Amino acid sequence: MRGPRSIEIWKMGAVNYLEALKLQEKLTSDRKTHKIKDTLLSLQHPPTFTLGKRRTVHNVLVSEAELKAMGAELHYTERGGDATFHGPRQVILYPIISLRDIGTGARKYVENLESTMIELASLYGVKARAGETGETGVWVGQRKIGAIGVRISSGITSHGLAFNIDPDLNYFKHIVPCGIPDKEVTSLQKEVGLGQKLPSEQVIHEQLVSCFTKIFGYTDVTWRDKTSVSSDGNE
Repeated sequence: MRGPRSIEIWKMGAVNYLEALKLQEKLTSDRKTHKIKDTLLSLQHPPTFTLGKRRTVHNVLVSEAELKAMGAELHYTERGGDATFHGPRQVILYPIISLRDIGTGARKYVENLESTMIELASLYGVKARAGETGETGVWVGQRKIGAIGVRISSGITSHGLAFNIDPDLNYFKHIVPCGIPDKEVTSLQKEVGLGQKLPSEQVIHEQLVSCFTKIFGYTDVTWRDKTSVSSDGNE
């Protein structure tokens, strides 16, 4: 009989994208060699645009110089997915977990990430759905509220999901989000209406993590305050 499924949650606050990328690489290596248990990074980034491994630069609609002028960075990654934006008031989860240990395949893993965001939205009376054919991420009607871009190496995951709490949606006008033209991007605040005050970002981060651990079946959950962790994993 298998014991309880364990995971460690790292609450990290605001983290530079490259620092988070280096940390994921370190933790992925450690997870492959069983130095650490499954780990979930909960954080947000300063304004950052990223492209997936297909390098679809045509979906970034302004030059890199223009992005820098508006205080944003552009990074190329090895995750799946297309162009996306990360920024303040957006919750990001990067799971570093062994799919083999939890008996989950790649497709089911992505479906669980979708379900994590759908369940969070439902807590606020927002009916979200998984993407249909040709769509990725999570949607409210025809408006995208959450993005997914993952990497799986030797059965260990990295990168993950981004859910819009109340980011500046104007940033999304500079890209074709996830390579899908003529689609609107939305946020939890926009969907519930300006008349409804959302709880603090920290509360919503914790709610999303709770949705994740429930859907993935983790029963032994340890929380760590890692707001001062460097890219090598040390505090």
